[in-house]
Amino acid sequence: MLLVGSNVGIGKSIVAFIPVPLFALLRFVIALAVLAPLLRAAKMRHVKRGEWINLFLQALFGTFGFTLLMLGGVHRTSAVAAGVITSTIPAVVALFSWCFLRERPDARALASIALAIAGIAVVNLAHAGGGTPQSLAGNLMVLGAVCCESLYVILSRRLTQTLEPIDICAYTHLFGLLLMLPVGLPYALSFDYSAVPAGIWGLSLWYGLSASIFSFWLWMKGIRHVPGSIAGVFTAVLPVAAALYGIAFLDERPTPAHGIALACVITGVALASVKTKRLPPVAS
Repeated sequence: MLLVGSNVGIGKSIVAFIPVPLFALLRFVIALAVLAPLLRAAKMRHVKRGEWINLFLQALFGTFGFTLLMLGGVHRTSAVAAGVITSTIPAVVALFSWCFLRERPDARALASIALAIAGIAVVNLAHAGGGTPQSLAGNLMVLGAVCCESLYVILSRRLTQTLEPIDICAYTHLFGLLLMLPVGLPYALSFDYSAVPAGIWGLSLWYGLSASIFSFWLWMKGIRHVPGSIAGVFTAVLPVAAALYGIAFLDERPTPAHGIALACVITGVALASVKTKRLPPVAS
């Protein structure tokens, strides 16, 4: 979660120099340069047709849609605001599970959803009152990215019963690259690469590796040894890391509205995570 949160701010630093579609494409190129050994034809032939459809939908929402909306959003709003909105992912997952999987939430989950909605409302009302139309649009794009990531989580629940998590990561990034090529290739062919500082290229390499591989691997390894109730609490690290990066490197200053929204979201995550029963595995 520390890596995910800091990547919100790092992405904002990068897209100040590199167009969003081009950097989104570069992210997938970097990830697949590492994940390519997992894309073995003999292994991929064992993936069933229904699983490929699910993988494509995961890539459409969780890699392609999420990347474009998140990077486009942080380009228009602050890293602090983006971090607060992104931290609502657990509550949005619960809401979507209720809507699409008919998993009725308990009172704790309902309270978490309500607090997440309140937090988002506080941030957006603050930007509508004292911000710019661009920052409000950025907040809405980040919220769209949260919805995409939540759909990815729901779609992945069934696949994790039949495929290895790292294989899911490789296959979804392959689809993500194919989806991103028509969007990013025109920028790649016309962009002046010499205008980008060397440090930004270093951040781009780090973002591609940490967002696609390091954070994914660490989360999957950790969740095997930590109860889900405890793991959920650690999602509160995300907005804190994003805010710290924004303050330290982007000269951003949190407002009281950010503090109120962050308190709402963290309270909701803690309320839903502590002393909850773990869901049984989804039947394949």
